[in-house]
Amino acid sequence: MLKLAVLVSGGGTNLQAILDAMDRGEITNAGVEVVISNNRNAYALERAKKHGIDALSISPRDYGDRGAFHQALLQTLDSYGVDLVVLAGYLVVIPGEMIAKYRNRIINVHPSLIPSFCGTGYYGLKVHEAALARGVTVTGATVHFVDEGTDTGPIILQKAVEVHKGDTPEILQRRVMEQAEWVILPRAIDLIANDKVNVEDGRVVIA
Repeated sequence: MLKLAVLVSGGGTNLQAILDAMDRGEITNAGVEVVISNNRNAYALERAKKHGIDALSISPRDYGDRGAFHQALLQTLDSYGVDLVVLAGYLVVIPGEMIAKYRNRIINVHPSLIPSFCGTGYYGLKVHEAALARGVTVTGATVHFVDEGTDTGPIILQKAVEVHKGDTPEILQRRVMEQAEWVILPRAIDLIANDKVNVEDGRVVIA
């Protein structure tokens, strides 16, 4: 059984998609052990509690420096014996020591088809604002492993979503979530939980 920690900053819609997929049996051989947020008021923590999952707030604001915060985060993950860390709308930079310790065991969902509209400064609505400003007709979402770069780790899954005439960033964001993020994030977790994902020469190979 793959033990998951889900890191969140806001409402937790991607967390809910994971929990729903588990309830439907679409994610097998995995369970969420703990949900951690840097925001103690994040609704995602309430979603976790409703599912009987430990919900913790670990915020940089509660520590004297980033080093102490990073240490607390790592110690918490270690205490739960976590096998996979899922970033589901987590807006805090992951420390290098955590990436090194959990190499190819941290995944992130990004609301674009990487390498488009990704990297530093591209998060949340900003991604969709940029896509609309560029005039693309297709966007989507990507699930990837996390490395030391920003949205540069090996890509696990991608799913395309059409851009419609008259879309606002908010409307497009919702469509990308519903049609792509909530589909491929649970699928990626299921693949990893069932040992179907390998990284070879910096690329993902799915069995």
